[in-house]
Amino acid sequence: MNYRILLPVILLAAFGVGYLVNQVTYAEEKPAASEDAKDAKVTPKDLSQKSPAELKEHYMDISDKEWKQRLTEEEYRVLRKAGTEPAFSSPLNDIKEPGTFVCAACGNELYKTEHKYESGTGWPSFYQPAGEGAIETSLDFKLIYPRTEVHCARCGGHLGHVFKDGPEPTGLRYCMNGVAMNFTPKPE
Repeated sequence: MNYRILLPVILLAAFGVGYLVNQVTYAEEKPAASEDAKDAKVTPKDLSQKSPAELKEHYMDISDKEWKQRLTEEEYRVLRKAGTEPAFSSPLNDIKEPGTFVCAACGNELYKTEHKYESGTGWPSFYQPAGEGAIETSLDFKLIYPRTEVHCARCGGHLGHVFKDGPEPTGLRYCMNGVAMNFTPKPE
């Protein structure tokens, strides 16, 4: 038996099953929205005067109901339910202009364009975060084998995963969901 062919097939099958389980789980948990709440989106409060510790405390106190109001359905599925967007679906893949990628849930600075590179995976990829304390990580066993999950350090939102197959100088590939981030161009 040719194991060079078998191993990728098994890994792809595991990824597909994990992705489908995530989709089905989210669909089962999703309550029917009322007509008034369908298009409602809460405007984020101005938190610019709060310290990072106060911001983290504030966001961790947000209820699931409020997250559902603040975020689009897809943002909520990815950021709050650890979903994954389809590969090659994010317009952030093509961004090369100077600027900062921020958390779509709380505006925390996550990555800079100068650390972005084309990984060929279909998701925006970076070799390092924007700064110390921008992200946090945890172990994820959703696809049977362990992966390192990346979260926003401020609000805890799921961003993607980090792998040890990136370019120098870090050798890391932060593979992020574009829907979990917004892009802020650098002022000229």
